[in-house]
Amino acid sequence: MNPLHIVCPHCHTVNRIPSERLAQQPRCGKCKQALFNGHPLELTGDSFQQHITRNDIPVVVDFWAAWCGPCKMMAPAYAQAAANLEPRVRLAKLDTEQEQSIAGQFNIRSIPTLILFKAGREIARQSGAMNAGDIVRWINGHI
Repeated sequence: MNPLHIVCPHCHTVNRIPSERLAQQPRCGKCKQALFNGHPLELTGDSFQQHITRNDIPVVVDFWAAWCGPCKMMAPAYAQAAANLEPRVRLAKLDTEQEQSIAGQFNIRSIPTLILFKAGREIARQSGAMNAGDIVRWINGHI
């Protein structure tokens, strides 16, 4: 048994889940909600660090904004990729207008920008809208 730390997308509590149970729709020990729901998680300034640093699975963050046409175009493909990649990878979104300090910290110059994090470190970065297949291939190529 190799337990993994998985941060709950609802209450942000860190859960220890045996790796072999990831595909069995595990629930949070605190709030009892599903740890994976096949949809990208909306991150805020309060939850960003917790998810990036405390998850033992890779976390991909889509840095986006509501006014961005390519971001809106890519949103359904990103959701489709989340359904395809969970529970091996957590997909999340961060609104760069709401969280300008985090966008600045990661030197986001164009959106959408995807950043793949593992153990709190940036592993890879890709700017520009992509379709679901390209998102999945890009992530799989780096994990």
